[in-house]
Amino acid sequence: MDADVIVVGAGLAGLVAAHELTSRGRRVALVDQENAANLGGQAFWSFGGLFLAGTPEQRRLGVKDSFDLAWSDWQGSAQFDRLDDEDSWAVRWARAYVEFAAGEKRSWLGGHGIELLPTVGWAERGDLTAHGHGNSVPRFHIAWGAGTGVVEPFARYAGQAARDGLLAFHHRHRVDELVVERGAARGVRGTVLAEDHAPRGVASGRDRVGDFELTAQAVVLTTGGIGGDHDLVRRHWPERLGTPPARMVTGVPAYVDGRMLDISAEAGVRLVNRDRMWHYTEGLHNWDPVWPGHGIRVLPGPSSLWLDALGRRLPEPCLPGYDTLATLRHLRTTEDIAGYDHSWFVLTRKIVEKEFALSGSEQNPDITAGDRAAFLRERVLGKGAPGPVNAFLRKGADFVTAPDLERLVDRMNRLTDEPLLDAAVIRRQVEARDLQIAHAYSKDAQVQGIRNARRYLGDRLGRVAAPHRLLDPDAGPLIGVKLHILTRKTLGGIQTDLDSRALGVDGRPVDGLYAAGEVAGFGGGGVHGYNALEGTFLGGCLFSGRAAGRAAARQTA
Repeated sequence: MDADVIVVGAGLAGLVAAHELTSRGRRVALVDQENAANLGGQAFWSFGGLFLAGTPEQRRLGVKDSFDLAWSDWQGSAQFDRLDDEDSWAVRWARAYVEFAAGEKRSWLGGHGIELLPTVGWAERGDLTAHGHGNSVPRFHIAWGAGTGVVEPFARYAGQAARDGLLAFHHRHRVDELVVERGAARGVRGTVLAEDHAPRGVASGRDRVGDFELTAQAVVLTTGGIGGDHDLVRRHWPERLGTPPARMVTGVPAYVDGRMLDISAEAGVRLVNRDRMWHYTEGLHNWDPVWPGHGIRVLPGPSSLWLDALGRRLPEPCLPGYDTLATLRHLRTTEDIAGYDHSWFVLTRKIVEKEFALSGSEQNPDITAGDRAAFLRERVLGKGAPGPVNAFLRKGADFVTAPDLERLVDRMNRLTDEPLLDAAVIRRQVEARDLQIAHAYSKDAQVQGIRNARRYLGDRLGRVAAPHRLLDPDAGPLIGVKLHILTRKTLGGIQTDLDSRALGVDGRPVDGLYAAGEVAGFGGGGVHGYNALEGTFLGGCLFSGRAAGRAAARQTA
């Protein structure tokens, strides 16, 4: 055989699985359709957010968290409703993952040299109910180095394993078929692609120069989801989310094409929960794109006024940073706006300076470089927006500024095919909102949320602007931001048991076949259920990749 184990996909889950295998002396063939520059895959570009519960970082900021609270939040968010079938393994994966996040995860990360920022973000604040979706407390821990820093140790391990003769890289090898003989996975077949020296993330060529076949005792699939293929996203778009957008921006490189899902199904592997997906509603056109249609997500604080395409304020819980899929559902199912593919933020200079962050390692150079002094200087003590946000304000196609509301609305209308916004309608809503800011009490759910966020030290210091009127001239100029749907994550996929063994259509494990990361719904075929609590995508790759590598190592002992 060519190796003890073939790992298909050199993203984070694949690198973690390869490390678990090579550290136990197994010979690994690491196969990927992209070149060596793309080692680490999509995770390299991420913000590096990690879901943990009950950490010292939380306690230092006055946050009381526990496994019980985190598990309650997870169940309320996941809303598992296919427990006898498609969710039967996913719910077990979910509990195991929350136990990991509230227990071993932090020390395990530290053992690989991954350190966490002292601040903890409060992502997905939820649907405003105790039993429903959302994080009750801040849990979004960011790794120093961002996604790059999470990938780095595992990429380094792979390089060392290659030098030690335990790992062979097969770049520019695209898998087209799983070799399954007498019910057991025994290898892969595919196409050798022409050499391509494109930089990381840039779309590469697909010219064929040959064929290949590799054999092994076991195969681990870690090939990601469908977010780079808009047609595939639309094909699986669920009816509950309304009509899929005609135009979206792309939050992942083009190679996130979902090919291995259908290839696995053709080999008899069971796919589940394909109608579950995670796309953001705060996407921007990247003014400096890397891949086709490159979009960047705004990580918003709670203060921006969110308007639909016709200029009407979104209802709660469709508030900035609260409930991603509820907002997506509202925008795509409300009849008179479903034909439009955008919404709007209206905010002030003070809000953008304090509250706007951009997702991605390249949009956070201070964190990616591990520059503690720059982080403190720019994000906590500094005045003005961070450098990457300023670049979008100056160069981004989706940003307009103006000294007054009427001129702002006029400039917002110039960004659409037809003028849909009425300045008088927007003024009435802005003034009503501003009246709620004038005192310490409010009936407005968003204003209540702003004041609640300010009670948390982490938000007050570096994330949430002091409450102020949008029409306060001292807070200006006013800013309008056109927001787009940004494709991101596949929440369903290959169904696996707790050892990451891929299940066949009969529900039994396919001998020698494992799956981890996004291709497996981050574990079990859909560990998140319907909703993610954020910081759970990288963590899902780490946790399921670790499980797959350890189980495959046991099989090949």
